[in-house]
Amino acid sequence: MGAAPDCLFCRIVAGAAHAERVLDDEVAVGFLDHRPLFKGHTLLVPRVHVATLPELDAAAVGPLFERVRWLAGAMVTALGAAGSFVALNNTVSQSVPHLHVHVVPRNRGDGLRGFFWPRTRYADAAEAAAYAARLRASLGQEPSLGREPSDPDA
Repeated sequence: MGAAPDCLFCRIVAGAAHAERVLDDEVAVGFLDHRPLFKGHTLLVPRVHVATLPELDAAAVGPLFERVRWLAGAMVTALGAAGSFVALNNTVSQSVPHLHVHVVPRNRGDGLRGFFWPRTRYADAAEAAAYAARLRASLGQEPSLGREPSDPDA
């Protein structure tokens, strides 16, 4: 399966839609959630379009979750979080029907209880870019990510 032209996450992967990228390699693209639970909340998507985990080729599961593991570590090293929350929805509660894993920085007393998740916003684009840069640096990704910057107005 390639890209789905009507899929927002496929457009982000292709660089046709703007997102603050945190990780970008041959397996997956990680970018900041535009309405994060906490600042640094990252969505990791496989480059190939699949809607749910059961649709992902078995050989791709390990490489995808290796990147999830990297991101979970980056939440601690880059953001000073005590730990992380990792979640994946299949169909139900999936606002974009493209497989994506949420990796969220966590701290005791942060207010996350059950499934009543408070949402926040970045103060501005510069703050979001700074969070993405910190996570990229922790993952050893160059700021250019080896790609031309996408048009933020696309």
